[in-house]
Amino acid sequence: MVAGSDRPHFLARPAAAVSERYRAVAAVLIQVLFLNLAVAAAKLVLGYVTGAVSIVSDGLHSLTDSFSNVAALVGVRVARKPPDADHPYGHRKFETLAAAAIAAFLLVVMMEVGRAAWQRFRHGGGPDVPSGSFVVLLATIAVNILVATYERRAGKRLSSEVLLADSLHTRSDIATSMTVILALIGARLGYPLLDSLAALVVVGFIGYAAWNIVKSTTDVLGDRIVIAEEDVRSVVMTVPRVMGCHAIRTRGSADFVFLDLHIWMAPETPLDQAHAISHQVKDRLMTRFPQIGDAIIHIEPPPRIGDPRGVI
Repeated sequence: MVAGSDRPHFLARPAAAVSERYRAVAAVLIQVLFLNLAVAAAKLVLGYVTGAVSIVSDGLHSLTDSFSNVAALVGVRVARKPPDADHPYGHRKFETLAAAAIAAFLLVVMMEVGRAAWQRFRHGGGPDVPSGSFVVLLATIAVNILVATYERRAGKRLSSEVLLADSLHTRSDIATSMTVILALIGARLGYPLLDSLAALVVVGFIGYAAWNIVKSTTDVLGDRIVIAEEDVRSVVMTVPRVMGCHAIRTRGSADFVFLDLHIWMAPETPLDQAHAISHQVKDRLMTRFPQIGDAIIHIEPPPRIGDPRGVI
């Protein structure tokens, strides 16, 4: 016997709550998009005017923030669609795919930055760094700090992978800008090679951010466990007349988890009572773990001696 949801939806979580969450995520992304475009434009203009490959590289890094915002908006728009006949589990993984697209953008930028740095090494030369350059870079750093903090807090509040991934991207942008400033100071002191070296450091920062994003998205796409088995069991065993449980499995993202498990009841338990008890288990689980989107519970008698499931 399997206990599902009595609601007339594919999933147990109300569609209105899911839609509202995605609207909130999209609102954050739109606000951040315009700020990222302004930061990227300032850096690219400054980079081409001064001839500093490190600033141009930093500007390209910032420009991918804007591209990733657009990719995330597309992903969120698709992910907010309710479950349908072809996608009974919903479209939540499209947001995860959008986060993966951010990592792809980062890899493209890594190659571009590496190419630019190599060209400067081969042909030599150094940038012309006026004092105003530092004012512009410090201003963009201040904006990025605000954006990264805002996105990280919103990502945690909304349990959004795409916002958390984008905040990592923006934080790496802060680190690269600081590196560029140090390199430009060195260039003004007579060490133009530091401009190219800073561009290579930018590559390292970008690669680190890409790795963190890839790891988080592969955990979701690879159905890595989300809630510890013992944590689930501790809740299940608080329900009267439940004798045990096994085959506990969770998958999904931090904010939308699918759970299935088997619970044991006495063989003589009437069907209607067993069904009611299974829903008590489900309600307690979803109260304790509000991130659970749906839970499927299989009811069976307790194992006997020799049963591979174990013995009570």
